[in-house]
Amino acid sequence: MKTAPPLHFGRDDQALRAALDAAAGAWLAARNDHRGADAGMIGKLLLLVAIAATAYASALTQATTAGFGAAYFVYVAAAMLLAINVVHDASHNAFLRSARGNRWLNRLVSLPLGLDPECWRVRHVIFHHPRVNVQGHDLDIEENGVLRQTPYQRWRPFMRWQRWYWPLVAALTFPAIIWSFDWLDRAGRTPVGARMATPGWRGWAGFLLAKAAHLTLSIGLPLYFCAGRISPATILLAYFLSLSAASLLFVLLILGTHWAKGRFFAAPPDGRFAHGRWEHQFLTTFDWQITPGWLGYWLGGMNLHLTHHLFPDWSHRHYPALADLIAHLAPAHGIPYQRPDLRGFLREQQAFLGRMGAGPDGDTGGRE
Repeated sequence: MKTAPPLHFGRDDQALRAALDAAAGAWLAARNDHRGADAGMIGKLLLLVAIAATAYASALTQATTAGFGAAYFVYVAAAMLLAINVVHDASHNAFLRSARGNRWLNRLVSLPLGLDPECWRVRHVIFHHPRVNVQGHDLDIEENGVLRQTPYQRWRPFMRWQRWYWPLVAALTFPAIIWSFDWLDRAGRTPVGARMATPGWRGWAGFLLAKAAHLTLSIGLPLYFCAGRISPATILLAYFLSLSAASLLFVLLILGTHWAKGRFFAAPPDGRFAHGRWEHQFLTTFDWQITPGWLGYWLGGMNLHLTHHLFPDWSHRHYPALADLIAHLAPAHGIPYQRPDLRGFLREQQAFLGRMGAGPDGDTGGRE
């Protein structure tokens, strides 16, 4: 297992960072508020848990395949919303004020979806955030042989069609993480293993217990309570299709914003970039506007993904206000900021995947 050398960024964007911090701090102080979750966020957590529990209980009582499938889909959809509204914030210690409380919250609310919260935290917080779109450093863009995500990855002829088949790859991401990548991470077969908060047998015990609980909740109990009414094949298919649908939306919200920006980097030989750490976020990450605006709140603020990368330890309830501060301050420091609508976001994403799929001869941009 090869470990990439550390990266270093220039300090020429410190004035922008200072201005953003000062403006955000003043905005927070003027409202006598704090960065973490408020009562509304706790209410959202409880509502999503209630929806998931109600849908799950309903699924166990259904007598028809259609009824079971619909209720099970709502259950997994609510679980996915818990992941992007709670697990994402808590992984950055932006939900509860206690780091330990955030870890335990993640363990509980991630059970229905099946992702190991510690593996995901290390991948997302340690390897993705400070190394966005840097080949060999950002684990979110590792070469997979199916989807060419950077100009530095091997091209295969069938990738000419990746702009059309990428949703299938995205849909398979959650099943692959849950039943492959999480296990490789925990076994130390990836760089993630060395950064786990709980290594050794204690880590393995918690990991195996969580996977067993997920399997019992998602498949075991439905098989038991629905025996004679819903076939085992239907239950397994509902699990796979619901998980795949949740995976597609999750990848669109997380990775899609980086694809849309279309800027990728190879680490310099000495690991030192000329541009600054915060400018790097602007070069690689995207904010887009969702309509109606309240949808962004229920999608965990993931449409404002650049804002999240600049303020990862702030609850997503603050993202709209922070995005307005960024839009005001970034141009004054020579860094352009745009916030296109959903159509513009998807158009940029598709254009990038098309360029990558065209092969080395079609790489007209995005290489740094």
